[in-house]
Amino acid sequence: MSEAREKLNLVFMGTPDFAATVLRRLAVWDGGRVTAAYCQPDRPAGRGHKLTPPPVKLLAGELNVPVFQPRNFREEADRRVLAELRPDVLVVAAYGLILPQAVLDIPRLGPVNVHGSLLPRYRGAAPVQRAVMDGEKETGVAIMRMEAGLDTGPVYAARRVPVGRHTAGTLHDVLAEEGSDLLIAVLSQLRDGTAVATPQDDALATYAAKMTGADGVIDWDRQAEQIDAHIRGVTPWPGAQTWLLLPEKEIFRVILGPGVIGPEKPLSVPSGALWVLEGGKPAIAARDRFYILENLRPANRKAMTGRAFVNGYLPRGAGEFCGRALPRPEV
Repeated sequence: MSEAREKLNLVFMGTPDFAATVLRRLAVWDGGRVTAAYCQPDRPAGRGHKLTPPPVKLLAGELNVPVFQPRNFREEADRRVLAELRPDVLVVAAYGLILPQAVLDIPRLGPVNVHGSLLPRYRGAAPVQRAVMDGEKETGVAIMRMEAGLDTGPVYAARRVPVGRHTAGTLHDVLAEEGSDLLIAVLSQLRDGTAVATPQDDALATYAAKMTGADGVIDWDRQAEQIDAHIRGVTPWPGAQTWLLLPEKEIFRVILGPGVIGPEKPLSVPSGALWVLEGGKPAIAARDRFYILENLRPANRKAMTGRAFVNGYLPRGAGEFCGRALPRPEV
């Protein structure tokens, strides 16, 4: 067999579920072998703050792939360990660390990244969430040759995916599968010496900032379509949150699941008004229409349907106007 057809020596770098999906597909590709997996260190998680290994570490254990978890690559010893693995390609997917040039220079055929957007749009840490939050009708996944800049490297291939009614969580899953297939095609081209990367147009670049808990807060004085996109974009994390002020009750926080855009509201109804619509459906007034609540979870309670919320929280005989939804607690 010629050298071009020999199995590639692959070192994988990734941390969350998105990356684990890519690693699982990579592990069964007959054109290469994964000789090591890198991921971020174990982190405290859950109510007990128990030290928890990331998904890539768990999967690598199942696959009998050695795992390395350096905090960064500032230490010469960490870079030396990677160099001694002699990778043909570094495959990176949602690693969560910025790799220095000294690391990017190690693989023989270069470092490639599976990125959850149609580059140069949505460069950065949260491309899937931000695309959904912005109401994009279409996004995708790109395979990029990495360089020192933030997601600025030339693109080998990209695949478009409709957003539809996806949440960020379900769209992540779709993009991970699509990206895994596209990655295999690019790696095959790299092995055969036929891969071609096209430079990005920096003038078209947008930035997808890292998500924080504050991104989950809903501003009800927006169009219902914008609110719907925002809620889907922050599901499952950090979760869409609002505070409800009901008659004779203390203000409390709720986490909202994706709902349904309802009928137009009367001009006299202010944004944020909580109503019960015909059929007993709870809804919150956006700037233009009602937003029907399908599922929600009051703080420290289990998730419930909108109808169950009406039965348990809204006073009997309250009529249509039942309270207010606030973007944050009133002081």
